[in-house]
Amino acid sequence: MAKKEEHSSHQKSEKKTVEYVLRLFITGATPNSIRAITNIKQICEQHLKDRYSLEIIDVYQQRAIAEKEQLVALPLLIKKAPLPERRIIGDLSNTEKVLKGLGLVS
Repeated sequence: MAKKEEHSSHQKSEKKTVEYVLRLFITGATPNSIRAITNIKQICEQHLKDRYSLEIIDVYQQRAIAEKEQLVALPLLIKKAPLPERRIIGDLSNTEKVLKGLGLVS
């Protein structure tokens, strides 16, 4: 049990260096998909510079991953880490909504 406590206090001290793990699910080169890619890249560069990994997944090319994630609408951004996992649907043009979804603003 002591190990868990040490681990959690260690995580708190490194909070500023938390890496965000993001997955963006798109449907080919549709206008919404292109907007979502552009928007999330811009948001990440402005707010998460050097603290994120972004995987872009075209559901037409990688159906197995899409089925595993149980997608309901596209484009869809999933924040895998840090927890809790969050899902944001749409072209990600509402920066404030995306930042809230990522837990970067209250």
